[in-house]
Amino acid sequence: MTKTFGWAEIIRLGAVQASLGAIVVLMTSTLNRIMVVELALPALLPGALVALHYLVQVSRPRMGHGSDQGSRRTPWIIGGMAVLAIGAIIATLATLLMNASPVLGLLLSVAGFVMIGLGVGAAGTSLLVLLAMRVAAERRAAAATTVWLMMIVGFAVTAGTAGQLLDPYTPVRLLGVTISVCAMAMAITLIALFRVEHDPGDEEFLPHHADEQARVVPFRVALNEVWQEPLARQFTVFIFVSMLAYSAQDLILEPFAGTVFGYTPGESTSLSGVQHAGVLVGMLLVALVGSRFARGRVGSLKLWCVGGCIASAAALAGLAVAGHVGPPWPLKANVFLMGAANGAFSIAAIGQMMRLATEGRAAREGVRMGLWGAAQAIAFGFGGLLGTAASDLAHWLIASTGVAYGSVFALEAVLFIASALLASRMTIGSKPIAAAREHSAQPSFS
Repeated sequence: MTKTFGWAEIIRLGAVQASLGAIVVLMTSTLNRIMVVELALPALLPGALVALHYLVQVSRPRMGHGSDQGSRRTPWIIGGMAVLAIGAIIATLATLLMNASPVLGLLLSVAGFVMIGLGVGAAGTSLLVLLAMRVAAERRAAAATTVWLMMIVGFAVTAGTAGQLLDPYTPVRLLGVTISVCAMAMAITLIALFRVEHDPGDEEFLPHHADEQARVVPFRVALNEVWQEPLARQFTVFIFVSMLAYSAQDLILEPFAGTVFGYTPGESTSLSGVQHAGVLVGMLLVALVGSRFARGRVGSLKLWCVGGCIASAAALAGLAVAGHVGPPWPLKANVFLMGAANGAFSIAAIGQMMRLATEGRAAREGVRMGLWGAAQAIAFGFGGLLGTAASDLAHWLIASTGVAYGSVFALEAVLFIASALLASRMTIGSKPIAAAREHSAQPSFS
């Protein structure tokens, strides 16, 4: 009988994800603030560097293919974490060099953030594939929630602790905090992954002789084979559209609250806290219902994907109305419901991703997961740009500030409706996928 991961192994992998998140938040949040405030650099610089680390993650399918070639995923996770940690230290050193040597500092920053993107791609993709292949179907929603909640904890603990250790700020303190966080993250990763793929019964997960020839193929062929699987292709489009809608409101929600509802900076920041609380509730709801009723209609991850997207669209439509109505509208309640809907759909999508990674041609799990991870990274990279650009255009075309913001929220609602339609049309275990298993594909990418 195939041995699946229990909660001990799931929590161990969650600790790795939390370690990954700890390094990333230090780079995208703390380093961002240091560049803009302490070093008085243009805000565009850290924004471009963060976008670069997302752009680099288009390499996720190639990394997933690399992990498909071997029998173990943990070397790719450990290697990715090492590259991420080294990249974070280089990026920190580069930041400290920018005042003395702007050109050298910029070049090192680019190198550091490229390494950060590569490390996140390698470690994150292989970790998700390992979860997908080793977690039982009825535990996938709960496992995805556990791992992502532990990553959020990593965000929170690192941000809070680093903030205390950095006061009063000095360059030496910043470098010391970065090195300490990276060292702890690597230590936790090595301890958490120790023998996680070497338990009795793991032989059933090693590639059989018949799978070896399927594994050892050029990346171009493997990617083409996965792209010709209808379900993998449809899910890639769904991930991109839904995550674009998800991320497009990030940079305009607080300005909307300040401009239309008169929120102070502190009040608008607390509004983000309300949204994140809603995300947490939505994730926990899917984990609880999805685990208890996994074999029934109520526990269907597809149903939660569709419903979460529709609910997200409804919440964004509410924000569009709020732009017309103004302060009488219950903005906090609306934002909380949007967060809950976002959390429900996103954790259901991750659960679906874990399930679908093993659907289709054998020995392509890493390529599939990498393809979906790349779609998500590109969507997040462009989401903030889309939201802010649409907002600027709307303000130029529409005199009323509230109506201008409302039109952007309405556009995002349309994207979520499109996502719901895409999710509703996906049929798991369909005959086209079975046919794709047998199809001998030839490279067609140009």
